[in-house]
Amino acid sequence: MSFTSQMLTGSKPEQYAQLTAQARALLAGEPDRIANAANLAALVYHSLPDLNWAGFYFFDGTELVVGPFQGLPACVRIPLDKGVCGAAARTLQTQRVEDVDAFPGHIACDSASRSELVVPLSTNGQLVGVLDLDSPKLARFDEEDQRGLESIAAVFVESLT
Repeated sequence: MSFTSQMLTGSKPEQYAQLTAQARALLAGEPDRIANAANLAALVYHSLPDLNWAGFYFFDGTELVVGPFQGLPACVRIPLDKGVCGAAARTLQTQRVEDVDAFPGHIACDSASRSELVVPLSTNGQLVGVLDLDSPKLARFDEEDQRGLESIAAVFVESLT
């Protein structure tokens, strides 16, 4: 099957609705989490502007371990008590950080990253991992980005069941 992302049009919420529909079509019928994470990371990275990293960290029962991503090489392991990813995983709440340098305990995997959005992935209240997006722009992510990426993350979690 060949899949080509389409140009997103309209308002930001309309663009995220289109991107979520593309994600749903891309993951339809495929239960493998690595395959789905790889395709979803590529879709998000190539569809949204001003990203320098988009990908997944999976919870191994102790810490987060890097999964499929797009961007420069990343930190391999992240303890739940460190960084933006750890905070999202620990609290099961999305972390939207306008300036990563102002975030206590931020882990600088890529020194070019200035802002970050991390969406926790859980099923039945159990942590699966996180969807992590980094940008070289300060305050790159707003509430509409958060809602849109939470919707895309939900498509990924649905594919696990």
